[in-house]
Amino acid sequence: MNDISAQAAALNWNEQGLVPAIAQDWQTGEVLMLAWMNREALELTVREARAIYWSRSRAALWRKGEESGNVQHLKELRIDCDADTVLMKVEQVGDIACHTGRRSCFYQRLENGEWRVTDPVLKDPKALYGKP
Repeated sequence: MNDISAQAAALNWNEQGLVPAIAQDWQTGEVLMLAWMNREALELTVREARAIYWSRSRAALWRKGEESGNVQHLKELRIDCDADTVLMKVEQVGDIACHTGRRSCFYQRLENGEWRVTDPVLKDPKALYGKP
């Protein structure tokens, strides 16, 4: 994957020029998180072999782990059949993908009509990001 521009052009980007990007543990298959990518984020992800997203709230590139140290090393990149979603198989450094300090962002399960927290906080987010 040397020149990703041609491959990026083949994707079906939404009206904002973004595609959803799913990060999945490359060994276990566990879904860790979903974020968004623009073309630049996708190209940099391939070039640097690490997950780089587009932060919609900050309107800026976001290198996963730049503050927390919980980097995602890219092992494999796929797209779905409609070419409108990216799947990244990653090695999750630090075992934490979620900004809440959990392994996965998908830590709530519907049980008896209510959302229940199923996964523990592995590290206090204040300690991860150095914010009070």
